[in-house]
Amino acid sequence: MLQVDGVFAGGGIKAFSFVGAMKALEEEGIYFERLAGTSAGAIVATLIKAGFTSNEIEKILDEVDLISLLDRKHRSIPFYRWIRLYLKMGIYKGDAFEDWLNSILKEKGIRTFGDIPPGTLKMIVSDVTNGRLVVLPDDLAQYGIIPESFSVARAIRMSCCIPFFFEPVKITSSKGIQSVMVDGGVLSNFPIWLFSKQGQTQLQRPVIGFRLSPSEDTLPPREVKNAFSMLHSMVETMWKAHDQRYISKSHAKNIVFIPANKVPATKFDISEEEKDALIQLGKETTEKFLKKWAY
Repeated sequence: MLQVDGVFAGGGIKAFSFVGAMKALEEEGIYFERLAGTSAGAIVATLIKAGFTSNEIEKILDEVDLISLLDRKHRSIPFYRWIRLYLKMGIYKGDAFEDWLNSILKEKGIRTFGDIPPGTLKMIVSDVTNGRLVVLPDDLAQYGIIPESFSVARAIRMSCCIPFFFEPVKITSSKGIQSVMVDGGVLSNFPIWLFSKQGQTQLQRPVIGFRLSPSEDTLPPREVKNAFSMLHSMVETMWKAHDQRYISKSHAKNIVFIPANKVPATKFDISEEEKDALIQLGKETTEKFLKKWAY
């Protein structure tokens, strides 16, 4: 049995392919010690750390009605979602999503970070109030919050708050200052740097990263002709440039690049055929990676 550290990128619904990646690793006797992730990657990282196997996670995802996680209660009211977007900064609340996470984690006796071995699970959140990248649970102390008492499900919800899609999570510090938290992918969608310290010659154990993009995923030149094209380019740069720079400087040979480009990240009405295809893609891609991987 080989122990490794794992880092899972964000990617929404495309993260079904991570289940297939887990299957390939389990067949080779490779298991995780420390885990980290952003957005959907934080969900997978947490479920693995909680003790769920790939087959159990696949069953969990098969049984859940993804549409029900969107808190849709006002379908008959025209423009309600746009009014909510303006007032609440998100079309969907996210309460049902957090409740679902709580119910799943409860099966393994996990409620707060105090129920998980210290330092073995980390996830990324973006604090847009203070313009800060936040690592949970490590940085909770900066907000006057005891990390061990903070809900793991709430932390995942924060990391998954896709801007304008889900309502942001607001936390209030011990000083009464409120901070608005959104998807960690805004600042770092693939935080492999969490387990790789600069200048460190030897890691405690191998680190394997999992990205939902082809290896040639770079930032090609764009034509910036007006304010709209500039805004689009700025958003693309914000989401990708930080992690891409780090990947180019680190060992890309330790990253599994899963080309899950055909399914939109927010396709909550994904079909069973598409789920199976993503899982199979993750498994096959990881199997090819392991055949060449030398740690």
